[in-house]
Amino acid sequence: MTVDYLVMAAYLLGIIGVGWWGKRRAASKSDFLVAGRRLGPLMYTGTMAAVVLGGASTIGGVRLGYTYGVSGAAMVGAIGLGLLALSVFFSARIARLRVYTVAEMLSLRYGDAASVISGVVMWIYTLMLAVTSTIAYASVFDVLFDVPRWVAVVVGGTIVVGYSALGGMWSITLTDMVQFVVKSIGVLVLLLPIAVVKAGGFAAMADRLPHGYLSPTSIGGQTIFTFVLIYTFGMLIGQDIWQRVFTARSDRVASWGGTVAGLYCLVYALAGAFIGMATKSLYPNLAAADQAFATIVKHALPTGVRGLVLAAALSAMMSTASGALIASATVANNDIWARLRRRTPAQDHDEIGSNRLAIAVLGLASMVIACVLGDVIEALTVAYNLLVGGLLVPILGGLVWRRGNLPGALSSMIAGGTTVIVLMVTDGLLANEPIYYGLLAGLVAYVTVSLLTRPTEDSVVEAWRRRLAGEPAPASTATAPELSAA
Repeated sequence: MTVDYLVMAAYLLGIIGVGWWGKRRAASKSDFLVAGRRLGPLMYTGTMAAVVLGGASTIGGVRLGYTYGVSGAAMVGAIGLGLLALSVFFSARIARLRVYTVAEMLSLRYGDAASVISGVVMWIYTLMLAVTSTIAYASVFDVLFDVPRWVAVVVGGTIVVGYSALGGMWSITLTDMVQFVVKSIGVLVLLLPIAVVKAGGFAAMADRLPHGYLSPTSIGGQTIFTFVLIYTFGMLIGQDIWQRVFTARSDRVASWGGTVAGLYCLVYALAGAFIGMATKSLYPNLAAADQAFATIVKHALPTGVRGLVLAAALSAMMSTASGALIASATVANNDIWARLRRRTPAQDHDEIGSNRLAIAVLGLASMVIACVLGDVIEALTVAYNLLVGGLLVPILGGLVWRRGNLPGALSSMIAGGTTVIVLMVTDGLLANEPIYYGLLAGLVAYVTVSLLTRPTEDSVVEAWRRRLAGEPAPASTATAPELSAA
């Protein structure tokens, strides 16, 4: 596999070079965190697709196809549906807010007290999302290079942290575009047809696969419903996704570009399931289903092509890892650390330095956690359970229900988040019940407490309405954070 290793090495070096080039464009806080809010349709679509389809979608999607057949597309399909819903119903309004984090949105809607708790929940989610991608590329290295897990984690993690810290969102955007192209060619154009042909075509696969592998519901109706709750709704409120929405140069770009990216996700979902099914047909007795992707790549592809497809897999993993890492750093630095220090907003160049430091520290933390956890689906489920259970109701409630207020939002975060954590401990990390009861507890708390307490002040609601509509705030009432965010 010498040629394949050279192809992968060339790709990784190229990614570092692109990241270094992006460093020159990160001249302000806006450039570093949201690429100056000036991405056009092509770059926005590519980078959005790249960030949502990461290691869990690639390795995990093939794993689910290997284990359950065509219904294994449900998880990635739920991600695609969530991105479509976000783009059609919410992204235009989100882009007009011109903030940097979800917690800032909650602060505008409910008041500053809402941003601290939401910032902590969002920080845990984004950090765990970075961990899932780290676990994913480590699983590929395990099969291909026979190296210890920690070596794979350190090598891949150092590259991701390096180019992310160099130029922030500009470096990540440029590398994501490269990764989107490589991933599309490697997975959709090369691996999918080659794997199916190696397995003898769909007819031969159907003869050899276990009963139920061609059923769209063999994974279980309850599991599909849970995927929708966790991943579809998770797409609506995740900091890593919103931060990409903030990069669009207009609300029209955010809406249409995200729609195209969502359709791409649905195609990618089916591709992963079919690749997993082909692997099951050829290698039915793998020691672990997580090895399905690396196994089919290693044994079914010719030299050179194998290296490109492996580079494509790394593309998927690194895209999500870098997007989650900058999202985690943004939340930690702007929503948590700054408020704990009770400092006023610093100048842009100071902000760049502090965000770079946050990326480095949290990148190291994600590598350590990845060495401890071993299941990519388990880690991703923990991340989305916390996100959706704790924040879905107050975020969407704030966007669609005028009567929702600060006490209701805080009660929902506490009730939903606590319920999810307790049930994950008692029922298991992969149980369906935590998200069911967490959402129910959050919704009941939000509606009940909001109705029993005073409504949000009219001045705050009017300022929120103007911001959501993209109207400039009156000079006499604009606040410093609003002016800096705009």
